[in-house]
Amino acid sequence: MQTFETTIIVTKQDLDNLNHVNNIRYVQWVNDIAKQNWEQIAPTPIKKEYFWILLSHHIEYKQPAFLNDVLLIKTYVTKSEGVKSTRIVEIFNKDTFKLLAKSETNWCFISKKTQKPTRITTAISCLFS
Repeated sequence: MQTFETTIIVTKQDLDNLNHVNNIRYVQWVNDIAKQNWEQIAPTPIKKEYFWILLSHHIEYKQPAFLNDVLLIKTYVTKSEGVKSTRIVEIFNKDTFKLLAKSETNWCFISKKTQKPTRITTAISCLFS
């Protein structure tokens, strides 16, 4: 299973009225890293013909993050079959290695031409392994 990682630094714009990272920001980071991962691994011809839509999103908040924290965000796909794929995103405090949030999202593979769900081929599945 291939893991994709990125780091970010918490900014003032990420904070809520309690001075920790707003839950909405975590959701945005989950979506952002999924897109970044796809953009990095998928060949251009595939990206021109297909895209993913989010079907469901479950996130568990474990610990808060604060201004200037350096976060390590990891993602990997655990299952791709039929037209659906399951992706995990884990967000850690990079300095303490504490898990701050964990998300499981389910995505549907869509053809740009038909705008309908499309079966995930072996070639697509292999991009995530």
